[in-house]
Amino acid sequence: MPELPMNQAVLSAAVTRFAQFTRVDEIWDDYLAATGARPDLSRPAHRTALHRWLNLAGCRIRYPKPGEPDPFDTGLAAWWGTWGTALPQCTLAQLTDDDLDLLGTGFAELAATPAALSPATGRARTLGPTAAAKALHALRPQTLMPWDEAIAAHLHGARDRTAYAAHQRLGRTWASRLLQEAGLGPDLDGALKLAAGLGRPARPLPKMLDDYCYLALTVDGGSTP
Repeated sequence: MPELPMNQAVLSAAVTRFAQFTRVDEIWDDYLAATGARPDLSRPAHRTALHRWLNLAGCRIRYPKPGEPDPFDTGLAAWWGTWGTALPQCTLAQLTDDDLDLLGTGFAELAATPAALSPATGRARTLGPTAAAKALHALRPQTLMPWDEAIAAHLHGARDRTAYAAHQRLGRTWASRLLQEAGLGPDLDGALKLAAGLGRPARPLPKMLDDYCYLALTVDGGSTP
């Protein structure tokens, strides 16, 4: 798969360009307020907040009508019962190879989780790989990069568990390179200082890397770095 350049100058340019999408920050701030920046999917209100954020981020997961079952709510609660305590709490740069293997499995199970009833068939569609990756980022914003279909296709040629683990491995490489270039450590303090130096102190490093991928691959189609 093609490689993308990554250094502070490249990321700084992307961060500056992406800042025009102010609505992205607004809906993220609303999600953080609704979850107290500590998402816990054992809480119904937090599952509702995640559903709303995913839809505002473009996932289009149908809301149930009054009296209908809510596959998203029950599915996410069940998934969280297994994975809530298993998700890494470290930064992207601190992920281990064992973490990546575990995350591939957690991602695959989340992507296969029922999420919404189809009005035509009455059957539940699954969350899918894009929404699952975005949800994992929302649950661990300092740890995990999201993706969309174009990013996954360009960088990994697939959207399965192996590709997801590979995407986080790429993010780990990028994050480590950026932090070393800035003379910072791989911990949260280093990530926060790097974000502040890029003029986006409230933005998690994994999301800034995703902003770069989105601009380079989704918007520009890979024609520009």
